[in-house]
Amino acid sequence: MGPIMIVEDEDAIARVLAAYVRKAGYESLVCNDGSQALASFDEAKPGLVLLDVMLPGTDGWEVLRGIRAKGSCPVIMLTARGEVGDRIRGLNGGADDYIAKPFEPEEVVARIQAVLRRPAQSLVGRDQIVFGSLRIDRQSRGVYLNGALLSVTPRDLSLLLFLAEHPNRIFEREQLIEKVWGIDYEGSDRAVDLSVKRLRSLLLHWPAEEGEIRTLRGTGYQLHANTNR
Repeated sequence: MGPIMIVEDEDAIARVLAAYVRKAGYESLVCNDGSQALASFDEAKPGLVLLDVMLPGTDGWEVLRGIRAKGSCPVIMLTARGEVGDRIRGLNGGADDYIAKPFEPEEVVARIQAVLRRPAQSLVGRDQIVFGSLRIDRQSRGVYLNGALLSVTPRDLSLLLFLAEHPNRIFEREQLIEKVWGIDYEGSDRAVDLSVKRLRSLLLHWPAEEGEIRTLRGTGYQLHANTNR
């Protein structure tokens, strides 16, 4: 697992958290502002982010959006703001937990351990679908792998989106033709096979432990999403 990234502009708090994180057996990486955290995120590949909201320049909300645009790395928000509205905003924004200051470092470590014990879950929300490093944005109709935008044809995107909206369900070619191509489509059902082939080529570097498009011979296709890693 990658290091615990601590994004905190107060040096004293950052040092204490880093010491307790290391004592618990994790590596630590301290970033003192949001811009530094976003710039370091891809290279560091953190296993979890402790994220303060009140940061100079790029605040915690913006950092959280940037992290969620890249995938499903666990995030625990740390902030002096303890109001219910702020907690709801953080959790709705994709945070995995929320701790208000002042806090005990032992509690933070316990929360880290609790979050890391949770099974990795796919996120199927109103605006986006995330399976590990793969993200599909419904609004922009963009497909991102490890934060990089993929070039997907509209038809292939429609097929990927349909399969992703129904993870682990098996669909026959005829069903996919009807749902994606439309009931008026008069071409061959080989169009499904070709579309799947192109999608697999695009998703070649999507880790199989996160998910994959599977062929079930004699049956059809499914987007198999492993949510129990």
